[in-house]
Amino acid sequence: MKKILILILCFILIGCNKEINKEENKNMKIIIDNQEYIVNLENNSTVNKMLELLPLEIEMNELNGNEKYYYLDKSLPNNPKLVDKINKGDVMLYGDNCIVIFYKTFNTSYTYTKIGHIDNLPDLNNQNIKVIFKNE
Repeated sequence: MKKILILILCFILIGCNKEINKEENKNMKIIIDNQEYIVNLENNSTVNKMLELLPLEIEMNELNGNEKYYYLDKSLPNNPKLVDKINKGDVMLYGDNCIVIFYKTFNTSYTYTKIGHIDNLPDLNNQNIKVIFKNE
């Protein structure tokens, strides 16, 4: 009887562990200039709410030679923190409704809520871009 209970407990724990890992590895696709990229997502309420808005096709505006931004019509949950350094490929929320994609690395004194990161993002130049966010 003890062996059966231990076996059941092991299956439960393994199942829970797989579920936790699944949550940690959320991804989203992003298409920029007909090129598809993967956004490695954070595990937070901002991301959960943003995923409910997908698919999302937007025109992102250029700012400062290092970022693209877009103001959503809806507010997202946020928990802004001072990030000190922005890395090329970071996807952040500024305030409660501004999605920002950074294509340069630099130091900052602004606060953001982290959404995710794109590992292989190229330089997006000084122009507005059409972006499609969709579920992976």
